[in-house]
Amino acid sequence: MADPVSLAASCAMPPVLSKSAVTGGEVKRSAHMKMDSYNVGAVAPYQAMPVAGPVITHHKSTALPVVEPHPEMTEEEREARVAEMIGSYMKKLAERTHHHMGYPYNLDFDYGLLEGLTKFSINNLGDPFIESNYGVHSREFEVGVLNWFARLWEIDEEEYWGYITTCGTEGNLHGILVGRENFPDGVMYASSESHYSVFKAARMYRMESEKIPTLETGEINYDDLKAALAKNAGKPAILNVNIGTTVKGAVDDLDRVLEVLKETGYTEDRFYIHCDGALFGMMMPFLSRDAPMVTFRKPIGSVSVSGHKFVGAPVPCGVIITRFKYVMALSSDVEYLNSRDATIMGSRNGHAPVYLWYTLTRKGYEGMRRDVEKCMRNAHVLKQMFESAGIRTMLNELSNTVVFERPKEEAFVRKWQLACEGDIAHVVVMPNITVEKLEEFVADYVQSRARVSIAAAKRVACEAKAAEEEL
Repeated sequence: MADPVSLAASCAMPPVLSKSAVTGGEVKRSAHMKMDSYNVGAVAPYQAMPVAGPVITHHKSTALPVVEPHPEMTEEEREARVAEMIGSYMKKLAERTHHHMGYPYNLDFDYGLLEGLTKFSINNLGDPFIESNYGVHSREFEVGVLNWFARLWEIDEEEYWGYITTCGTEGNLHGILVGRENFPDGVMYASSESHYSVFKAARMYRMESEKIPTLETGEINYDDLKAALAKNAGKPAILNVNIGTTVKGAVDDLDRVLEVLKETGYTEDRFYIHCDGALFGMMMPFLSRDAPMVTFRKPIGSVSVSGHKFVGAPVPCGVIITRFKYVMALSSDVEYLNSRDATIMGSRNGHAPVYLWYTLTRKGYEGMRRDVEKCMRNAHVLKQMFESAGIRTMLNELSNTVVFERPKEEAFVRKWQLACEGDIAHVVVMPNITVEKLEEFVADYVQSRARVSIAAAKRVACEAKAAEEEL
């Protein structure tokens, strides 16, 4: 175990690099990383709460050199070296997977039956519903998955359009783009605790946008939203509704948002709602309690989720579903593909739909429901464990994200791969997180707090001794 005093000293803020790190008017990448690490205003514009010291600590990635053929190394030796490097990397992945708590990824999956697919370059380029001349695709799996989600969110198969994305961010980019194309002069509204990709989309599309403050829970402030909508009453509204915010897991009340739109005079032909359900949009339909459900029976425009989060997959992926009538604004024929395209990316990972189809087929709706119940139950177990140890927490009613005090030890944060913002951190309780792992984590967290407290007490003692010597 590292010495507590040394650990505390290692957390002290180093001086900001001087301008000598900048040469010829350009900043080198390594120097830029060090400089930004302690420039709160530059790198942390979305801080929920002020925090003393560095809020972002950039750790430079190491490089694994490519093993080139060498005259002093036989081909057998070279292959053995490559196998050794891959083996070492796999051990690292296993260790990192065990100590994973802060990001909403389901790491409990087994796609062993699908390993043979790596022999094929599967590309679903173009529209999922119209085959291209390129025949090595998985459209049959992709459309099957899309139909599964269409039933989940209650929209007829003839009335929706969608595709398997590379991630939740692409789903947000696409959903907001559809809103933009249907309402070119629309103003985008999103809460200040929305995922950063939402405001990235507004910048990319040069959209006028309003960042709405949030309630203490993290959900959008409906009074402030109403005031912003009223201020821009002459322009259509493009709204991002969060089905689980990134940090606090807060769910914006879709029904309340629709009431606010009605109260401010926005008819259904003057607004577009995109629901960012990266994690919880997949879980919400399986909750037994009353909740502001996401469904296309309500006047929403699109829903996106991440596939590698709650479902779990070896590659990042996601799903976007929108109404067919809306997507026509950006869909066009492409002769080169002999298909149509309305996606963000041209070429798309054809393996991802197979992974999603495989898990959804094996588990079905009932299996997903059991996973949701397990996550919600264990989130409350973690909250109780923290509180029994005297640690304050927050857990929104519709959430599996447990928020708690940000650890003081950077080493602890990196060990458990925690996501932090301001003076808080969180654990997203996913299907792969067992009670045993929660127990291990809480015990380690309590020990980390003790080390920091002991180091602080020793500093006080050292200062007192130094003062005595000066007398």
